[in-house]
Amino acid sequence: MKIAVIGQSLFGAEVYKLLQRNGHEIVGVFTVPDINGKPDPLAAAAEKDGIKVFKYKRWQLKKVAIPEVLEEYKALGAELNVLPFCSQFIPMDVINHPSHQSIIYHPSLLPVHRGASAINWTLMKGDKRAGFTVFWADDGLDTGPILLQKQTYVTPNDTIDSLYNRFLFPEGVKAMGEAVQLIADGKAPKIVQPEEGATYDPLIKKDKVKINLDQTADELHNFIRGNDKVPGAWLIIDGEKISLFGSKLWTRMKPRGTEITIEGSSQKPIVHKKGLILFGNDGKMVNISQLQYESGKMIPASKYGKDDPSTQKLELTTEEEQLVKNLKSIWNGIINVDPDSTTDFFKCGAGSMDVVRLIEEVREKCNDIRLASEDVYMNTVFEDFSNCVIRRGRGIEDKEELVFEPVKMRVNNMDISFPNQAFIDNEFVDSSNGQTYETINPNDESVICKVAKASKDDINRAVEAAKEAFEEGPWGSMNARDRGTIMNRMADLMEKHQEELATIESIDSGAVYTLALKTHVGMSIQTFRYFAGWCDKIQGLTIPVNHARPNKNLTYTKREPIGVCGIVVPWNYPLMMLAWKMAACLAAGNTVVLKPAQVTPLTALKFAELSVEAGFPPGVINILPGSGSVIGQALSDHPDVRKLGFTGSTPIGKTIMESCAKSNLKKVSLELGGKSPLVIFSDCDLEKAVRMGCSSVFFNKGENCIAAGRLFVEESIHDEFLRRVLEEIKKMKIGDPLDRSTDHGPQNHRAHLEKLIEYCDIGVKEGATLVTGGKQVNRPGLFLEPTVFTDVEDHMMIAIEESFGPVMIISKFIDGDIDGMLQRANNTEFGLASGVFTKDVNKALYVADNLQAGTVFVNTYNKTDVAAPFGGFKQSGFGKDLGQEALNEYLKTKAVTVEYSS
Repeated sequence: MKIAVIGQSLFGAEVYKLLQRNGHEIVGVFTVPDINGKPDPLAAAAEKDGIKVFKYKRWQLKKVAIPEVLEEYKALGAELNVLPFCSQFIPMDVINHPSHQSIIYHPSLLPVHRGASAINWTLMKGDKRAGFTVFWADDGLDTGPILLQKQTYVTPNDTIDSLYNRFLFPEGVKAMGEAVQLIADGKAPKIVQPEEGATYDPLIKKDKVKINLDQTADELHNFIRGNDKVPGAWLIIDGEKISLFGSKLWTRMKPRGTEITIEGSSQKPIVHKKGLILFGNDGKMVNISQLQYESGKMIPASKYGKDDPSTQKLELTTEEEQLVKNLKSIWNGIINVDPDSTTDFFKCGAGSMDVVRLIEEVREKCNDIRLASEDVYMNTVFEDFSNCVIRRGRGIEDKEELVFEPVKMRVNNMDISFPNQAFIDNEFVDSSNGQTYETINPNDESVICKVAKASKDDINRAVEAAKEAFEEGPWGSMNARDRGTIMNRMADLMEKHQEELATIESIDSGAVYTLALKTHVGMSIQTFRYFAGWCDKIQGLTIPVNHARPNKNLTYTKREPIGVCGIVVPWNYPLMMLAWKMAACLAAGNTVVLKPAQVTPLTALKFAELSVEAGFPPGVINILPGSGSVIGQALSDHPDVRKLGFTGSTPIGKTIMESCAKSNLKKVSLELGGKSPLVIFSDCDLEKAVRMGCSSVFFNKGENCIAAGRLFVEESIHDEFLRRVLEEIKKMKIGDPLDRSTDHGPQNHRAHLEKLIEYCDIGVKEGATLVTGGKQVNRPGLFLEPTVFTDVEDHMMIAIEESFGPVMIISKFIDGDIDGMLQRANNTEFGLASGVFTKDVNKALYVADNLQAGTVFVNTYNKTDVAAPFGGFKQSGFGKDLGQEALNEYLKTKAVTVEYSS
């Protein structure tokens, strides 16, 4: 069929190409005149193929066809006019001339939204369905008979661009080809448009789209998105006409920010880190992401009323001056204009495809500088754009600066600083109710600082942020390898701040500085590096299943992140316990809300500060200090938290598990109490057994979940073992944990110290022999003397319950009575760790096989490694930290079965 294509734009060009591919003869293409010497995409496509192209400024005068234009058109002998996107008025002499007349594309479900602004009105009216119509052209009123229609859904946050790119453009091109083929086959219907429900909506112009704030949030949102990006709905703010773009319904809690005044608003709008909140007259909210001044300058709405560093004048190097010349050449090649500092890219006729070209040419011709589309849309004037490119070349991303007032101290011969507020959505904020509490240095019981005491309201905000980051933010769609890169950067930053982190850990938890440096912080770094390596190695399986003959089946599994995860960590290793759980959680692709122990929040908050520098997107990591009864309980109860990882006491673990079951049956992993047995056989290396036995109890001043809670020493070496232990204790230096020669620091907090003293008093009352210690050291601070009990019988409380302090519990067992010893060692509800010292490998393996504990150390103790799984049995909990198995705690498995023909 001989076809004349009348229209313009990339849409017109794609329809033209499709008709060519389908074998139709294009006898001529009619489009608009060049803009600044630049041809329309339809003209460019046809000229490339050698097709005749006509560029009429107009077809008619006073509704009468221009004779020479009409004759030039008729001479082509077209059998059908195809109008894929036509902004000109075409006279009926042309419309009706071909034997098959003319068909035209219209972006609405006619008879609704007749007129030139159909897509705008589809959104402004809040339609739930959108679509397009191919109809037989009439005299420009969009009332001609319908040939075909296709429809799609409209999402709550669709814009003109998203609707057009998702459906109206790609499906519209295909539908134009389908419509022409129906005509060629003689099967094209002519369905008269009904008048019922018909609307004719006027052309949208800038002066007609001032926003009326006295509407519901839905109506406000529909009006704004219906004019995004053209022509742009606007308000008067501080006396200036400002256009609003990027509207979304805000279903989260009312954000914190700066209130501004806009006349006509039912509540004061709020400028916050994610944009500008407008309130509907129903009290619901709409968030605006971008603002544009009358000058054309576009800014993130979050920056309204703030200094914008991107507008500051840059001092250029010689190389950067050449870069600006290159950029002028690129612009000239795209818009056919030699730009000066005030030239606007889009006002010179550039479109969305030109944005793609601009980005690619900058990357290719300007030292591989990479831009995003938003960089172009936010910097449409050449001077702003060139400044943006130079900043990107310098590695400046114009990210929102992390602003907070750190606590600054001079301690341990260094200057340290750390936040003391809650960390939500990459911001440090006060608690919603303004409450704070004091965190104490256990070395002298001085107040380090006040810390925000988060509330249930803060948990709700944090979970909202984490959920959005998982479902809509870049974290959820990020390549696994890129997640690993960010986690490795986190490890690098912890390593860079290792001494500062260790110092903060020491003053906040009482950890000996050298131990904090090596273990508390050092193992945290190792953990992040280890799990960073796992990010791109999480994979499923292909599984052979019975085929559905004669067809076949393919079954495979996918390992997917769970979603928002809550993590509650204890006070004995504040940073390391954070790392053990969070690194696996993040590597799996989840987002996190973490509650540090109330008494040791500071390294977690310093970690939060570093996480922003590492590049974790907002909402991925949230850290809220506060009480377990409020924060921990709120995490357990929250319906949007899908997993909770907890390290702490068994009674609290039971409470958490019950709450998680009742709330939403969220997945739980628990690392709880312990009463780890350490068995010392007479055939051991006694010197090593004494050294490691002391370490098993007194390491980290006994505040160690896997500490040996009870030593079973073979009777024949009991007295010698005890004598050597006491000698080792005498060598231990008790004192300031920041002193490099200190072996034994203060207990974590006063309540714990008092509990340990009570524990020792009970041991004495029950008849055990207190050999040494059992009381507070006579010096300022929360120091307990290293303590040793002997003659401890199985029924005694100290033989059953964990001390979680520097208390060695020694019980004898008869030489050679391995099974009797094992029965006593296993006669506990705990099963976290255990150990055995012997030179007899058969005996060692027998004992290892029969001890009921998640970890067994043989001729060593406390030897944990990031690659080895860690977790307990029985009432010590379930689930694993560390190693590949830890990933299972933060992943879910999906099985997919596909049937296909053989």
